[in-house]
Amino acid sequence: MRDKRETGRGNPSFAEIFKLTSWKDRRLFATCQAGLVNNLNDGMAWGLFPLFFAADGLSLSRIAILAAIYPAVWGLAQLGTGALSDHIGRKGLIVGGMWVQAAGIFIILATSDFWPWALGATLLGFGTAMVYPTLLATIGDVARPEWRATSVGVYRLWRDAGYASGALLAGVIADFLGLRAAIFAVGLLTFGSGAIVLTTMTETLARRRADSALAITPAASEPN
Repeated sequence: MRDKRETGRGNPSFAEIFKLTSWKDRRLFATCQAGLVNNLNDGMAWGLFPLFFAADGLSLSRIAILAAIYPAVWGLAQLGTGALSDHIGRKGLIVGGMWVQAAGIFIILATSDFWPWALGATLLGFGTAMVYPTLLATIGDVARPEWRATSVGVYRLWRDAGYASGALLAGVIADFLGLRAAIFAVGLLTFGSGAIVLTTMTETLARRRADSALAITPAASEPN
């Protein structure tokens, strides 16, 4: 029964789905931690970046432009990245997306001018667009239809916990070590999250395609 449930068959209980999604299935674990860290750096971006820019003397109007670049790029680009993941797979986009976000964070940290900061915000938004729809698609690939919505709920718990944990972590580090240290720590966590996906997650799109092929019945595949 254990093997049957862990391969996605049968009707597991909520507790079993929670454990599978959170840590027992390596693919789902990688997805959950990436979702959490993605939103963790999102919370940092909204909380610390305006303070960081203001501390360097940037005007409020330019801070507003930088704040708008990140979600604008994210919102538009995910229209393409979600579709792209259906063709090239999930893992590469998630790993690459986390690392692109980390690069954006480090560029912002390492520079002190509007245009490099705009580049960093663009990379942060594009990296987020690479992972945001792809993480949800990964849950759909792995979880069976009978318990998929429950698994999505567990994933969303971890993902959305990133907002709160990011704000708290960045705030505590900023209080004790300063804004730069807090931003660096979040960038490091973001890069590390991509490394976790690289080393623990296997590609899930191939399984989804295999399951879809198995779902085609002989009657349905016969020509009229």
